[in-house]
Amino acid sequence: MSFSAALGGLLALVAPYRCAGCDVVVDDDGFCAACAPLLEHASGALATHAAFVYGGPLADALRRYKYGARTELARPLGVLFADAARARFAGSIETIVPVPPHPRRLVERGFDPTALLAIAVARALGADYAPGAIARVRDTPPQASLARARRIGNVSGCFAVRASLDDRRVLVVDDVRTTGATLFEMARTIDDAGASSIALFALAAADPDDAVR
Repeated sequence: MSFSAALGGLLALVAPYRCAGCDVVVDDDGFCAACAPLLEHASGALATHAAFVYGGPLADALRRYKYGARTELARPLGVLFADAARARFAGSIETIVPVPPHPRRLVERGFDPTALLAIAVARALGADYAPGAIARVRDTPPQASLARARRIGNVSGCFAVRASLDDRRVLVVDDVRTTGATLFEMARTIDDAGASSIALFALAAADPDDAVR
C-alpha cells in the first residue's frame, strides 16, 4: 500500500467524509444518495441567475457552511457550483468576481464563503479570479432579513470599483440569491469598471416569485 493511500485511510477514520446536506458519514465528500436526488435545479427565468433552488439538503448545507463555520463544505458545494457554471458558461467568461463581504463581516465570520466557492468556479471555467476588483464599502443588513421594498435600497451604492475590468467578460458569483438586488447592484458597479459583458450566477436562489428582473 502506498503512503498516500495509507494516509487517506487514516484520515477517513479520524475525520470521515460527511454528507453536505444531512451530515451522515459517506465514502466521499458530496451529498449522500438520499440527499442528492432532492437537489432541485432552477428552471426557466430563474435559471438565468441561479443553478439550484434554495431548499432541502442544499439549504441545510449552505447554512452549515456559512453560519456553522464548516469550511470543509466549500469543496462539495464548490464542485456543485463549478459543474453548473461549466455547463452554462464554458468558453464565454474571462473573469470571476465574487460578491464581496464588508470587512467587518469578514472579520466576524473568519472566512469568506462566497470567495471559496468562486475559486472553484474560476478553476472550472479557466477564468481569472478577481476578488479585489469590487469592494463592499457600506455594511448592510442581510437581504433575507428585509422586506422586498427595502432590499433594493439596502444595497444601493454599497459597492465600489477597486480595479479596472476594461473589456472583460465577467461572471459575478454569489452563494445565495434572494431578490437578486445584490447581484444587480454588483452588475451596475462592474459596468462602471468597464466590463464588456456581465453575467450573474448564484449557487442557489430563494424567493423565486419575488425576484428582481
